[in-house]
Amino acid sequence: SVDDEPIRLPNPMIGFGVPNEPGLITHRSLPELARGPPFFYYENVALTPKGVWETISRHLFEIPPEFVDSKYFCVAARKRGYIHNLPINNRFQIQPPPKYTIHDAFPLSKRWWPEWDKRTKLNCILTRTGSAQLTNRIRVALEPYNEEPEPPKHVQRYVIDQCKKWNLVWVGKNKAAPLEPDEMESILGFPKNHTRGGGMSRTERFKSLGNSFQVDTVAYHLSVLKPIFPHGINVLSLFTGIGGGEVALHRLQIKMKLVVSVEISKVNRNILKDFWEQTNQTGELIEFSDIQHLTNDTIEGLMEKYGGFDLVIGGSPCNNLAGGNRVSRVGLEGDQSSLFFEYCRILEVVRARMRGS
Repeated sequence: SVDDEPIRLPNPMIGFGVPNEPGLITHRSLPELARGPPFFYYENVALTPKGVWETISRHLFEIPPEFVDSKYFCVAARKRGYIHNLPINNRFQIQPPPKYTIHDAFPLSKRWWPEWDKRTKLNCILTRTGSAQLTNRIRVALEPYNEEPEPPKHVQRYVIDQCKKWNLVWVGKNKAAPLEPDEMESILGFPKNHTRGGGMSRTERFKSLGNSFQVDTVAYHLSVLKPIFPHGINVLSLFTGIGGGEVALHRLQIKMKLVVSVEISKVNRNILKDFWEQTNQTGELIEFSDIQHLTNDTIEGLMEKYGGFDLVIGGSPCNNLAGGNRVSRVGLEGDQSSLFFEYCRILEVVRARMRGS
């Protein structure tokens, strides 16, 4: 049957359209049951084990995912799927747009960039980073050919493969280095020093950034909410991470009257709290550490007190669903994935209550 057809990833991966590219779609038909408000938005990595997208879609009113690669929004690729019931016309991009090419994003590296490294975009920002040993191996591979116009093809191939895999940029002669956390923040659309301080180690910063939303991409999708909620919105943010959704709404200048956020990592919760205070938010931020604490009664109590939620936003931490860790990948059977079903449970409670049923 048609239903068993696997969901295919489109090429180019532009969803219903991205800025500055042809191929804009402004209408889609949502099943009656799926229409908002409340609006919902759920992100997952595009490359998942077989059957994962079908399951996610089935649990979210059979809405097909909108697949978008963030390379149309910033310098790094990030292939993600979004299931949502947001309107899709009159989207707009937050300003200023980020830098699109490696040379624009890293002007200082231009001087050292070898002619034979043809990359203009980085690969997906990972949760781990290249090692010092790797940088050294590349230097050792290239040094014998300093006097020659360029190293032999097999050396070039080796170096480029490593540079692509680990997102290395050239910072000196024969010197390719991994991105710094603040460079990753900038690529992902976060304010400078967003993940700095607050007790977060360098390794944790890489991990949290690797698992986060790309802010410009998400903001483009959420931008349609601005005219709908001129006085601000109430947000239920599940598996918030370092607050990509909240940063996107802030950069769109959509007032957050209330954010109820669920995030297991204490450092991540602190990062969101710091961001909230530093940007002088006037709304209320309520943080939960565990999705289990957000029982159906708790949600209903919050809705009674604050008058419902306008947006339920969430995403899966990449752990079980990313193409990069094929060994530990278990699709929707893994521990992280019960989170998806929790998302569905909570969305259902919010919707039922807002429907007055």
